[in-house]
Amino acid sequence: MKQKSEQQIRTSKLLTYVLLGLISVLGLVCLYYGSTSAPGLRRSDDESSGFDGSDPVLGTFGRNRDFDDLFEDQELNPEVPKSIPICDMRYSELIPCLDRNLIYQLKLKPNLSLMEHYERHCPPPERRYNCLVPPPKGYKIPVRWPASRDEVWKANIPHTHLAEEKSDQHWMVVNGEKINFPGGGTHFHDGADKYILALARMLKFPSDKLNNGGNIRNVLDVGCGVASFGAYLLSHDIIAMSLAPNDVHENQIQFALERGIPSTLGVLGTKRLPYPSRSFELAHCSRCRIDWLQRDGILLLELDRLLRPGGYFVYSSPEAYAHDPENRRIWNAMYDLLKSMCWKIVSKKDQTVIWAKPISNSCYLKRVPGSRPPLCSSDDDPDVTWNVLMKACISPYSAKMHHEKGTGLVPWPARLTAPPPRLEEVGVTPEEFHEDIGIWQVRVVDYWKQMKTVAQKNTFRNVMDMNSNLGGFAAALKDKDVWVMNVAPVRMSARLKIIYDRGLIGTVHDWCESFSTYPRTYDLLHAWKVFSEIEDRGCSFEDLLIEMDRMLRPEGFVIIRDKSSIINYIRKFITALKWDGWLSEVEPRIDALSSSEERVLIAKKKLWDEEVAAI
Repeated sequence: MKQKSEQQIRTSKLLTYVLLGLISVLGLVCLYYGSTSAPGLRRSDDESSGFDGSDPVLGTFGRNRDFDDLFEDQELNPEVPKSIPICDMRYSELIPCLDRNLIYQLKLKPNLSLMEHYERHCPPPERRYNCLVPPPKGYKIPVRWPASRDEVWKANIPHTHLAEEKSDQHWMVVNGEKINFPGGGTHFHDGADKYILALARMLKFPSDKLNNGGNIRNVLDVGCGVASFGAYLLSHDIIAMSLAPNDVHENQIQFALERGIPSTLGVLGTKRLPYPSRSFELAHCSRCRIDWLQRDGILLLELDRLLRPGGYFVYSSPEAYAHDPENRRIWNAMYDLLKSMCWKIVSKKDQTVIWAKPISNSCYLKRVPGSRPPLCSSDDDPDVTWNVLMKACISPYSAKMHHEKGTGLVPWPARLTAPPPRLEEVGVTPEEFHEDIGIWQVRVVDYWKQMKTVAQKNTFRNVMDMNSNLGGFAAALKDKDVWVMNVAPVRMSARLKIIYDRGLIGTVHDWCESFSTYPRTYDLLHAWKVFSEIEDRGCSFEDLLIEMDRMLRPEGFVIIRDKSSIINYIRKFITALKWDGWLSEVEPRIDALSSSEERVLIAKKKLWDEEVAAI
């Protein structure tokens, strides 16, 4: 009996070891697959999740499959999450491709003197954030336009250092629960409105109007601060692309967008700005702290590429008026450089000087052979900008522009619907252009009918068209008090010049990467065939959905127009994304731009915080 009992004990122990081994193996298998395909884990309580080199939540969902049969039964498909992790609160202002912490993590060595650390550095796919960016504590629905031009909720952007640092320049003032914007700037302490009037008088424009009868429409404001210059230009029918880096004044563009002012993050560093040539009638620098003389004047040559024939450069800075030796040295060198670029001073008064670039190639052709800077080679395309290095050369005008001594654009607002001369460069006829206008007018009317029960007059201010084509969507919104960031995917970037020639603004972008903006900056995202485009390139739908959520304000809307199979796929994520505040899906009317089996999905993002999300 004793021997039998011992045998039973040994057998029992063996079974125990076998079971423990199986459990261990299963645990390792689960851990492996969880780490490679699950949404990731929150690390809110992990001290190592700070800015010391680790990420909050990494990884991606399962990648795209065959959309027609993969999601027929959600219960049998574990890759569709019922929830998506929330990023740690310290990442509430995360901009993945402008995250300087990533530079340290990847051990990159940007050239600080060339501002490379302010340029885009995107995380590789395996290091992308896979969580929803939370709003800051106490976040409120933004103040609606036009009141937002002058005030925002402090809780939405809880940073007051600019108010303290720029108190003598009237950039912004903290006033209880709100931050007010008096309209001041570094060189216009008395207000942007008076400064704009002074510029119009310097240029002797009719009726002291800076828009010059609609001939000045697009402005580039570099080093824009909180974009008060651009804010006050809007009442003059002028739209500015207000540009600043995420630098020591790191929240300036965040304030500008919260105010409802067209603006974007960017820097004059080593790469071309993502705008086509001949896009702006006027460039503006008010104490923008840019070294214009570096690298053979390459930054001024970038402005030259962007300015239209006869375009103006307004420069308000100590170099324009101070008489100390250092500022005189800079002024003389800048004057000589711009003279060699065939620019001329058209006005100089007090703290401001205004240059104008030539209207044709005539001056360039008269220069002495070997003059610096040289003309760009004939094989250089000045409209190709995505990840293209700047070049220290002058982009000459096309033969047509040279002959016509100008752009041939009609004044605003007629230019919004008039076929621009460069239309033929993108292979579009005037008839196709007008047809596009009509199609988008009908589409936008249908969108608004679809949203009529939930969208009020002032619901939208900051709007993004993620696949702008010829700008038809933005043009159809002309009677609404909104502005549109028209985004041309890289494969369609040639068409961005048409956007600018219509008096609109936009940028080039690759939707396989994160966009250069702060979280919660757009009220409406319009995605027409965007998912089809990234599907063709093998990029992640889930990454793009999370990116769209990052950009979208709480109670903001997404309009996704695409193939029915793609809409079916996206719909599975609506609850996890917390976009189920309101939902509508329709089969739209057929038009010349329609694809087969197209559908329109409109969803509203909920206002939530960490506590609500955790329930």
